[in-house]
Amino acid sequence: MNILILGGGGREHALAWAIKQNPKTDRLIVAPGNAGIAMLAEVADLDVLDAAAVVAFCAENAVDFVVVGPEAPLAAGVADATRAAGILTFGPSAEAARLEASKAFTKEICDACGAPTAAYVRFTEAGPARAYVKAQGAPIVVKADGLAAGKGVIVAMTEAEALDAVDDMFGGEFGAAGAEVVIEEFMTGEEASFFILTDGVNALAIGTAQDHKRMGDGDTGPNTGGMGAYSPAPVLSEVVQAQAMAEIVLPTIREMARRGTPYQGVLYAGLMIEGGRGRLVEYNARFGDPECQVLMMRLGAQALDLLLACAEGRLDQARVNWADDHALTVVMAAKGYPGAYQRGSMIHGLERLPEDSRHMCFHAGTLEKDGQILANGGRVLNITARGASLEEARNRAYGMIDHLDWPEGFCRSDIGWRGLARD
Repeated sequence: MNILILGGGGREHALAWAIKQNPKTDRLIVAPGNAGIAMLAEVADLDVLDAAAVVAFCAENAVDFVVVGPEAPLAAGVADATRAAGILTFGPSAEAARLEASKAFTKEICDACGAPTAAYVRFTEAGPARAYVKAQGAPIVVKADGLAAGKGVIVAMTEAEALDAVDDMFGGEFGAAGAEVVIEEFMTGEEASFFILTDGVNALAIGTAQDHKRMGDGDTGPNTGGMGAYSPAPVLSEVVQAQAMAEIVLPTIREMARRGTPYQGVLYAGLMIEGGRGRLVEYNARFGDPECQVLMMRLGAQALDLLLACAEGRLDQARVNWADDHALTVVMAAKGYPGAYQRGSMIHGLERLPEDSRHMCFHAGTLEKDGQILANGGRVLNITARGASLEEARNRAYGMIDHLDWPEGFCRSDIGWRGLARD
């Protein structure tokens, strides 16, 4: 079959790598792709937010299956348009994707279905929000309601930090995403990611992971889109997964269906776990980045079969075949990220990296120019490895980094520390 993946980051490189391995794949196109993706698939210069252009491209290229990677095309209704055109599609409708596109909407759904989550209040003006922060004190969590590329959540440990966050959001730092703000209680515990496929009725858990949001070692510094991840996440035990499925995920799926907006795609539940129970931090309407990289590393070719079962409404017949293994990815970012950073620095040594079922360098923000690979984003490379143990996977990933020569890049040196501390 001919498959089109929308997106151009590390998540999409990982999806393409896994899907390419499946014999069902005849032609694989990724739009817009990046320098790494171009080494294993066709790339297309296509505006993935233009639903009409995506539908026309699918018709011109006889695309059988569309996989929507990032959140922005989902919120723009691209999945609605491809489905309306009769193209098999993986990814929720724009209305269902509000579970990610609006923090306030997610809270409304949790209230309606009784899913455990943090107490919250929503605001449309800075004055009342500031007054609330002063009354509540810190620590406290301030969230831009809309999509902010993973950067619209401030976990404020001081009142001053929370007030600055309120002013920044209503002052336009996150654009339209900050027009409404949700302020939540600070939840204690350990955060991890739970991934579920759903066809609107059936649900299938497909893996757990733990991300590292803070920029620096020891979980210090500002929040980022994610500096590394590993899978599985030991804190998400089978007991916690069962509780989260029964009390959070399935009630959400039923509530979305009840409203006439069934959710079809991957539902990424960010959970805060304490005392053997999870509470919902947030939903994402797509695979996490960089969590997707470790999930795809472990799933391999069967990923396509699972995505097809989801899109075709037959998840009740699907099963995940897990190896008893671990995967870990380290994000290499441009110096300055998540603040201002320079593009265009040259990355040397990529040709020395092994690429096989246990080692992969997924490109997140790169371009090719005159035969050289250049950095073209904040998060640039995802150095990913599998192993029989988490320690083995970590050692392989950091061993790969040792082969790279990129002075303008940096990474955390402690990815996987929580999981390793449990061993």
